[in-house]
Amino acid sequence: MDLQRARRSAPEDGRVTIRTRLLALALAGVAAAGLSLTGDAAGAPVDQPRTSSRLVDQRPCADIERATCGYLEVPLDRGGSVPDVLRLRVALDDNRDAPRGVLLVLAGGPGQPGLPYLAAMRESLAGAVPDYRLVMLDQRGTGGTALRCPALQQEVGSSDVRVASAAAVAGCAAALGNRRNFYTSADTVADLEALRRALGVPSWTVDGVSYGSHVAQRYALTHPRRVRALVLDSVVPQQGPDPLYTAALRGAGRVLRTACREQGCPSDPAHDLAVAVDRSGHAVELFDALVVLSIIDPTMSDPRFAVLDRLRTAANGDPGPLTALVEAINAPDGAPPEVFSAGLHLATVCADMTHTPWGDSSAPLAGRDLAVRRAVAHLPGSATWPFPTAIAGAHGLLANCRHWPPSRPAPPPPHRRLGMPVLLLAGDRDLSTPVDWARDQAAVTPRGSLVVIPDAGHSVQRRSPAGVRAAVRFLLR
Repeated sequence: MDLQRARRSAPEDGRVTIRTRLLALALAGVAAAGLSLTGDAAGAPVDQPRTSSRLVDQRPCADIERATCGYLEVPLDRGGSVPDVLRLRVALDDNRDAPRGVLLVLAGGPGQPGLPYLAAMRESLAGAVPDYRLVMLDQRGTGGTALRCPALQQEVGSSDVRVASAAAVAGCAAALGNRRNFYTSADTVADLEALRRALGVPSWTVDGVSYGSHVAQRYALTHPRRVRALVLDSVVPQQGPDPLYTAALRGAGRVLRTACREQGCPSDPAHDLAVAVDRSGHAVELFDALVVLSIIDPTMSDPRFAVLDRLRTAANGDPGPLTALVEAINAPDGAPPEVFSAGLHLATVCADMTHTPWGDSSAPLAGRDLAVRRAVAHLPGSATWPFPTAIAGAHGLLANCRHWPPSRPAPPPPHRRLGMPVLLLAGDRDLSTPVDWARDQAAVTPRGSLVVIPDAGHSVQRRSPAGVRAAVRFLLR
């Protein structure tokens, strides 16, 4: 979901290579082992028992100019059953007297660290950054505390959609053991509140990208008086994504047809895709490729990828060019867990999702397959076309969690509505966090302002001048 997903590009010979991963998605709920919610002095719920967290080893960042780096020490388990302490790396811009206070920026995934993106966000938001002290952290289970599941990492890399083997999923859960219960979005929310206290600021502005937008909302729904305003870029709704991913699946046809109208192509690319899927049987692989392309080539116009031509050629009986593109995009990316932790991604997503076909994360494994089949059987063809309805139960977001052992389910946040000013940003071509998710969230956000960026894909503050302008205007309002 950045699912921030992979950034991939092509050299001059047209073969696709992977230069870097933009990592991320997006998801999911709030669950903290042993978390008890009560009111703090400002009326916002906090975790109990209240634990001491602090910033330690602060010094100038070796890899980030004009910033101070340190570590936030937090308990792995706030319930006390597991005594381990995590050291989460934090970076703070040196303009500590910024007139508008702290701007906390949350990266995506889950699985993506934050610090490697501080300089890029500083550059993207240059029009507003002088007024804020920019702060980022590597969320638990990422960066230096990355969860390591080698087999899973090799099979799925940083993809949200790719399906792992049942053995790799079960092996990761077994290796993590009981620790897997302490990497939920609620644990991260508690870490953020610990960071705020350690910084000594009464409130801050929070900017979340992809899965980071979900964590930002969950933090604001847990500590509403601590949040002045929210920027939600590439929105994952507060209740988490649709586990069946139908908005993105049916959105593929709309994105392809829009590109076709703009380029004057001679056939219907949505129909071509449906034919290609039917003939190849590789629906998940084709969907994964289109999600990636919606990020790096949202207008589907880059001649190096030529996706519309390849779809038409496949529908006319020659699948070779399309197959070559899909295989190149889906090749193992080799992303190490410090760059994107597949184990953390699964631990968070599977524990957080509370509205899967089988219920919440405490459901036994035995009934999950049947629940998925029943849910898919009730979908109309229009819910996923140009893909067949079967893909709704077969993509990695849902399929991998079918094999994740029962985990502590996520409680709902204590508040239901975001009462602070909220800017929601969405690219109209994004198939990772589809624009329908942003519209759904805007509909239940009283002070929300939705800006849909034309011709844009994922992470618009990084990739769209219009997205940057909208964010800066909001931050300086």
